[in-house]
Amino acid sequence: MSTLVDASFREWTLGLDPRESRISVFEHIRDIPYSLSVRMTGPDTAPEEILSAGKGYCGPKHYLLAAMFRKLGLEVVFATFPFLWNDPDLRYPPDLRALAAAVPVAYHLACRVRINGHWVLVDATWDPALEKGGFPVNGHWDGLSETRCAVKPLRSAVRTAYCRTATNEPCRREEDSAFRPLDGEEDHRDEDNQVRYYRQKTGIRSPGEIRRIGQFYPAFDAWLEQVRRE
Repeated sequence: MSTLVDASFREWTLGLDPRESRISVFEHIRDIPYSLSVRMTGPDTAPEEILSAGKGYCGPKHYLLAAMFRKLGLEVVFATFPFLWNDPDLRYPPDLRALAAAVPVAYHLACRVRINGHWVLVDATWDPALEKGGFPVNGHWDGLSETRCAVKPLRSAVRTAYCRTATNEPCRREEDSAFRPLDGEEDHRDEDNQVRYYRQKTGIRSPGEIRRIGQFYPAFDAWLEQVRRE
C-alpha cells in the first residue's frame, strides 16, 4: 500500500479501539467531497489518487475504504448497484433534471463488510454538505450497523414484491447475519472481478449515451459545488 494511504491510516486510527477506528476511517472518507470529474486509473492506484486529489466519486472512495478496513482485519467485498441518476428526491434544477433523465443506467459502488459476524453495507459516498441537495448522507454511523445505500438500486422483477422499492433503505432485517445482498446488488470478492463486471455493463453504451453522460457529469459537479456553498 502506498505511503500516503499508510500515513492517512495511521493518522485516522491512532489511539483508537477497533470500533472507533472503523468510524474514523468511514467519516474521513465520507467527508472527501464527491466529484465525478476526477478520473482514476484503476483500483490499485485509486486509494492514493483520491487522497492526493482531495475529491472523488464512489469507486475510489470505496476502494480506499476497503483497503483501510482490510488493514483493520475486516473482511470486505464490493457491492455494485445499478441505478438511475434521475432520482426524484434530489433537488436538481430543471436543466440538470433534464440531463439526468437522459443518461442511461449507471453503476454505484459501495462496500459490504463483515462486522461482529454480520455482513453490513457501508456506504461513504456523499459528503455531509450535500444533504441540502436531497442526498442520503450517512451522517452518524455507529461502526456496527448497516448504512443507507447512496442510490436507489434498480430492483429485479422477481423480488420486487418482497422489497420496498424506490428507497435507499435495506430490504431485510438488520439482525440477519447471513450474506443477504440488497435486491439488484451484484457482489464481488475482489477488485478485478468488480472492474470486469463494470466494464461489461458500461461497454455496451451507445455513442449517444456516452455523449449524454459527458454532458451530465460536469453539470452535476458544478451543481454540487453550488449546493455546498448554499
